[in-house]
Amino acid sequence: MEKERYLKYVKICERAERMKIDTGDRMGALMDIESADKKFNMRLDDWLQADDFNFAHDYCGIQNNIKRGEFPATDFGFFLPRFAGTH
Repeated sequence: MEKERYLKYVKICERAERMKIDTGDRMGALMDIESADKKFNMRLDDWLQADDFNFAHDYCGIQNNIKRGEFPATDFGFFLPRFAGTH
């Protein structure tokens, strides 16, 4: 189960790179996505299948709002991803 989620994190990063919205730091992006997943229980399949606009909303929103003082990060300010699941 856990390995499947990590493979989806990689797919999210690859898509962001193809869309040219990545920060150029794959390891940092993976850690940010994992933190968001732990905090928001992300619906990764829905996120991967989203149109470019909604995909970018969550990817860029996570990147721009995460406070990286600890890992996993838990502070995303007021940002709530569109593909957040239930807690």
